[in-house]
Amino acid sequence: MTVETPIKTAPAPATASVPGNEFDTSEFDAAVMGTYGRFPIALERGEGCLVWDTEGREYLDFVAGIATCTLGHAHPALVETVSRQIKTLHHVSNLYYIPEQGNLAKWLVENSCADRAFFCNSGAEANEGAIKLARKYAHTVLDIEEPVILTAQASFHGRTLATITATGQPKYQKNFDPLVPGFYYVPFNDIEAIRSAIAELDGGGKRRVGAIMLEALQGEGGVRPGDADYFQELRSLCDSKGILLILDEVQVGLGRTGKLWGYENLGIEPDIFTSAKGLAGGIPIGALLCKSFCDVFKPGDHASTFGGNPFASAAALTVCQTLEQENLLANVRERGEQLRTGLRAIAAKYESLFSEVRGWGLINGLVLREDVELNSIDLVKAAMSEGLLLVPAGPKVLRFVPPLIVSAEEVDRALSLIERAIVKSAS
Repeated sequence: MTVETPIKTAPAPATASVPGNEFDTSEFDAAVMGTYGRFPIALERGEGCLVWDTEGREYLDFVAGIATCTLGHAHPALVETVSRQIKTLHHVSNLYYIPEQGNLAKWLVENSCADRAFFCNSGAEANEGAIKLARKYAHTVLDIEEPVILTAQASFHGRTLATITATGQPKYQKNFDPLVPGFYYVPFNDIEAIRSAIAELDGGGKRRVGAIMLEALQGEGGVRPGDADYFQELRSLCDSKGILLILDEVQVGLGRTGKLWGYENLGIEPDIFTSAKGLAGGIPIGALLCKSFCDVFKPGDHASTFGGNPFASAAALTVCQTLEQENLLANVRERGEQLRTGLRAIAAKYESLFSEVRGWGLINGLVLREDVELNSIDLVKAAMSEGLLLVPAGPKVLRFVPPLIVSAEEVDRALSLIERAIVKSAS
């Protein structure tokens, strides 16, 4: 592999920081809650798959806002749309019809298994909506007094109180109890665990399983793809028992896996699924999508002040249409295979450090062996020093989630940079 120059300095744009006026992290930390362990760089501009910090250093961005900047940074189509829309009408209440929202909903239902859409601001909110919809369906259609939703161990569904309860990772729940009742955790990709949980909970009492909520691929849980056979058996099981199947597509939806939706990799259709992150390429929006038979919401049941406003909806529709116009799904499949091939070569070369590579499309994980001292944060820091931005997916998985526009040359560059970071970290 050719090793690139680690960090290049770009020509300073008109808005760049003046030397000597570096970003003051102490002022930031004094005013902003410390809810993030931030890395010591401040990013101020981007173009395509590149970003620059306040000191003019260039980085190849394989984080993309954590699988969010679908079209990369400053994509001309998105720039034109948001510039036009902010000058026209950026926000009105959902008390009125919003044409941009209707156009986005129409595109989503025409390009998925869903019949209806509800818009909010984030993945956590979309998942909250899915939980509420499933509970109302369980009460009003299935006649369950105390509905239970099964979720997976190592899952991640958001940071609100209900969604951290749905999240099968105790580290996210610590000190936030009492948690929301009505959730039960099972191992991922284990159909017998699902059967056992249903049998245990459906013992004739008030509690019964009303829904099963899973990720098509567990992102924060270590880039773990769902098994197609498991999901197909699960779909049949849900059909036979009248249980709703909910898929959290917040991280893998809208092309990230090389197919428009993660569930398409599994050969099934969910009853309800959620989208956010990459839906508007970095403009905040979330979507709850469902089939018409389980659309039991009525006026007043659920709402969102900002959800589906003209600005966010126009941005999202542009991202959706650009995916089609630029044939980005083909690019995701090709660049994803190129990336996995390169990562597998690295894993084989340094087999004492790495156990496997896993993922779909452009969401991939390089997995460290459990017995090595290195962790994913060590490698994220080492890669950053070489000019490559990456993100962990747990302590032993290094996650690669570049913009869907990434080029073959940029994938090769990323592979060179991560190998150099590995060599320096292991020495």
